[in-house]
Amino acid sequence: MPGAAPAGADSPRGRYLLGLSLAALGVVYGDIGTSPLYAIRECFFGPYGVAPSRANVLGVLSLILWALVVVISVKYLVFIMRADNRGEGGILALLALSQPARRATPHGRLFLVALGLFGAALLYGDGMITPAISVLSAIEGLEIATPVLAPFVIPITVGILVGLFLFQRRGTAGVGAVFGPVTLVWFLTLALLGTRAIAARPEVLAALNPLHGAAFFGRNGLQGFLVLGAVFLVVTGGEALYADMGHFGRRPIRLAWFALVLPALLLNYFGQGALLLRDPEAAHNPFYRLAPGWALYPMVLLATAATVIASQAVISGSFSLTRQAVQLGYSPRVQIQHTSPGEIGQIYIPPVNWALMLATIALVLGFGSSSRLAAAYGVAVTTTMVITTVLFYVVARDLWRWSRLAAGGLAAVLISIDAAFFGANIIKVEHGGWFPLLVAAGVYTLMTTWKRGREILRERLRKATMPLSKFLQQIAARPLERVPGAAVFMTGSLDVTPPALLQNVRHNKVLHEKLVLLTVVTEEIPHVPREERVEIQELQDGIYRVILHYGFMQDPDIPRVLDLCRERGLDLDLEQTTFFLGRETLLATEKPGMALWRERLFAFMARNALRATAFFHIPSERVIEVGWEVEL
Repeated sequence: MPGAAPAGADSPRGRYLLGLSLAALGVVYGDIGTSPLYAIRECFFGPYGVAPSRANVLGVLSLILWALVVVISVKYLVFIMRADNRGEGGILALLALSQPARRATPHGRLFLVALGLFGAALLYGDGMITPAISVLSAIEGLEIATPVLAPFVIPITVGILVGLFLFQRRGTAGVGAVFGPVTLVWFLTLALLGTRAIAARPEVLAALNPLHGAAFFGRNGLQGFLVLGAVFLVVTGGEALYADMGHFGRRPIRLAWFALVLPALLLNYFGQGALLLRDPEAAHNPFYRLAPGWALYPMVLLATAATVIASQAVISGSFSLTRQAVQLGYSPRVQIQHTSPGEIGQIYIPPVNWALMLATIALVLGFGSSSRLAAAYGVAVTTTMVITTVLFYVVARDLWRWSRLAAGGLAAVLISIDAAFFGANIIKVEHGGWFPLLVAAGVYTLMTTWKRGREILRERLRKATMPLSKFLQQIAARPLERVPGAAVFMTGSLDVTPPALLQNVRHNKVLHEKLVLLTVVTEEIPHVPREERVEIQELQDGIYRVILHYGFMQDPDIPRVLDLCRERGLDLDLEQTTFFLGRETLLATEKPGMALWRERLFAFMARNALRATAFFHIPSERVIEVGWEVEL
């Protein structure tokens, strides 16, 4: 069975491999590593929990074991991670990877794009719930230590979350070095606590037999199926694992999983199961009951640190997802701040940060406990996993040329597992699962409205302006006076004259000695090499077309581009160059295009988008903006 070409994969070895694997622990496995705080509890103490009898404990543990093996080890680490877009992972990277190879009708392509965008939108809901449930479940350990502290759980949780989001502007470079070691201590502690409990009740290891999982469904019927919604909590970090592939590569992520993360998780889950065999009353919080009394407060501190790290990874993922959406044309320009001079992936986006903070705090206050939050968790991730499997099938079938039997057979197995988890989670909608779906629907509406609005705007401008070929012919036939310096006109279309250029000629009746028509193109790959960044074409005397190519993980920087142009023979001095930018005033009308409310939404988004001068890092004193009204 042929596989994907490991376009972006490297082969780190020795101490470098170990270093990358250690770093991956905090970023990649923070989310899945904090699931032991609440997953077993929800299986037996949640709204659909079953009685902690011996047979049920063994059945649930068997389901957890094989969920981790099949979903994480097989689906993601063996198959999904082979679908790298020049080394990058994540659902938007997978969507971009599927598009060039798709041999389908336009409707089929649009369906895939819609599917991928909705999957990406779901990740924002996950990014809101993960910090809330993780930190809250860690702080709830104080209730086990002493009931006197119970009233302080919510305030302490909110305080930690506020501090976490306030810290984002400083970046993670300063604390990133401790993420891996702290998470290493966390996983070793999970393994130690689990081993201690298993040693007391070794019969729990009988759950290694998958027949216990099958018998669990036969014994519990519909309720047993609904428990799958709680079992799914153990694999909720799968999408984050795939999305962070570009930071570390496949090999370190796989090594960390099989050498440490998977054994530690299984030991802890089985340890909690052994505790329930001995004391079924511990089901209301089996994780903290594993620890001896003297270790409860240190465990709360360690768990809090681990959940903060897990939350940090999810928040950073939301920033990265937003940048990709901006570059691919699904989001207005936003302020993107780089928090590390050496790590391009470490960014901070203020509006996304504050929106996540408000939503996360509202979730903690609204739901009040991690158990209630667990009811809202899982719906978004299961839906995203289904979408990932569908896109993977497209890539395997059309890009890698797998046979219909191979691609379809694998996809059918994965989809059947995804569908079972989805069915068990969808029942949670009325108990809080509506929240991530509502967030996803809102984000999806914003993304598709912006994309469609830009298409309509380009079409309106195309009709209102002049073809570039005609403009050049007129200039050649009746030359205008040329003034010293260079003028750069930014345009999104290669074959039409920028309206700002027409306005300048109409009012000033002159052209600069050098006139550059600049177009920024975002490719459907993560990174474009520097040597392939600039494309220069002289159209006629002193008039040039410059096309800049960027990947969806890169930020355009126009002043730096001038150096590349100079290397290619087009000498542009920033101090002698004026940038002409268009600024449209958008008017919603009844013209064909979008519904009136979407046109108004698009106009609102356009008014509040980051100005092009800031987004492209153009010095404001070198910019002239030319405005006009456009009816949508």
